[in-house]
Amino acid sequence: MAYPSLFSIPSPEAFEALTLEVFRYQFEQVSVYRKFCDLLNVSVSDVTSIQDIPFLPIQFFKEHIILSSERSTEKIFSSSGTTGNSTSKHHIGNLSLYEDSFLNGFEQYYGNPKEWVILALLPSYLERGGSSLVYMADHLIARSKHPDSGFYLDDYDALSKNLKKLEARGQKTILLGVSYALLDLIEKESFQLRHTIVMETGGMKGRRKEMVKEELHNHLQLGFDIPHIHSEYGMTELLSQAYSQGDGLFSCPPWMKVLTRDPEDPFSWVAEKTGGLNIIDLANYYSCSFLATQDLGKVYPDGTFKILGRFDNSDLRGCNLMISL
Repeated sequence: MAYPSLFSIPSPEAFEALTLEVFRYQFEQVSVYRKFCDLLNVSVSDVTSIQDIPFLPIQFFKEHIILSSERSTEKIFSSSGTTGNSTSKHHIGNLSLYEDSFLNGFEQYYGNPKEWVILALLPSYLERGGSSLVYMADHLIARSKHPDSGFYLDDYDALSKNLKKLEARGQKTILLGVSYALLDLIEKESFQLRHTIVMETGGMKGRRKEMVKEELHNHLQLGFDIPHIHSEYGMTELLSQAYSQGDGLFSCPPWMKVLTRDPEDPFSWVAEKTGGLNIIDLANYYSCSFLATQDLGKVYPDGTFKILGRFDNSDLRGCNLMISL
């Protein structure tokens, strides 16, 4: 079965109809997800709306291969993990679907990559390999077709010189960076950016003390002398990204949706207050499109959302079902 047209969804009603179609497909074809639904005593006939769909805790990607029986693995993306913890592995059944997702998502928010110089400061991701973020950045850099686009590992001097050269030219530039590396950069050099978007991908990766988003963005705004910090929200277990163009307020492309569940009850929904983030990512067509994350946040009536933190406990409630699979 070919995946449906995900990137031209005209309305919320069409999104819900397509979401239910994807649920039925994954219930039949993704054995781990089917077993999870069976353990919850949920059948296809029980699911008549998005609110009825079971959301799979992302920890399942650490222990199981979550892949449609119709596909074989084309590539494996892996998470960074921390010392003593196992990493998530996302088996990709159709790599071109991921490429379509991140290119369509980028173009929705920022236009054609050819309009930009794209600079990627992602040292921790480059060092470990297997990163879906590096894969995305590499393709966006290639699509930009600009000789000044590229990756930087730890050569902050070269990056600073390139940024200032591009600024002097008035060249539209995106600096995509992991949080700790962006902080390292502004400690070594001061900037006055007028033609550059700074986009952080989150995470100190054990290199620095964690900061709340507002504090991090205040530091970066001062260091780069810019009014807003953009953000990219994604993870190994997803094939789509949400973007924030300032103030930590994220929005999703039309094939992605964020919902909030009660932190104390993984099968109950909350609205307009802090809850655990559940994500529908229809680009995850050949794995699982319905994921319960470890992030806490708030979703607003227009569908935008903020990240407010993470669960204190390392395992999501309900993950004891993993031992039964």
